[in-house]
Amino acid sequence: MDARDKQLLRSLRLELCTEVLVDGLVIQYLYQEGILTDSHVQEIKSQTTSQRRTMMLLDILPTRGPKAFDVFLDSLQEFPWVKEKLMVKRKEMTIQDPADITEIAPSILKTSPTDQQLNKLARRLGPEWEHIVLGLGLSHTDIYRCKVNHPHNLQSQMVAAFVLWRQRLGKKATIQSLQASLMAEEVDPSVIQYMLE
Repeated sequence: MDARDKQLLRSLRLELCTEVLVDGLVIQYLYQEGILTDSHVQEIKSQTTSQRRTMMLLDILPTRGPKAFDVFLDSLQEFPWVKEKLMVKRKEMTIQDPADITEIAPSILKTSPTDQQLNKLARRLGPEWEHIVLGLGLSHTDIYRCKVNHPHNLQSQMVAAFVLWRQRLGKKATIQSLQASLMAEEVDPSVIQYMLE
């Protein structure tokens, strides 16, 4: 799934959770078209509420390849107003051309991100944050500890993980290495720009 579609799903996440009931044909269609596997369907169905099932689907979709978004649109036969809204928003969103992105000064790239910058970054990230911090050198155990220490606040979990990374690596925890990890996970380049504003 391209960065624009990931960003679109993230920006409409709460709205989709209230509008789309994945209990019906949506999951079955995505399974039929090979976007979801058996284990995905089981994982979604195991969620306790309809909203949680939709959130789980929205967490899985961005990882399911380039066709996932279009097949998801096709699956929304029961929800034509949602499909329409997604298509309109998709047209409005313009993905930044890499040439448009302002270069970050080398002096800034060599510095460590501040707490305020990490907070801003956490506000813009979704479920991919775990892969990002793994790419920065944290372990699954570190992520688990951050989740246990902040059980009810996803943003606090993210900030705790990034702060842990900064403490561990000291001067090596630079904005440049953070940017590289974000790019490896195909996070929209505007996220790092927003963090530095």
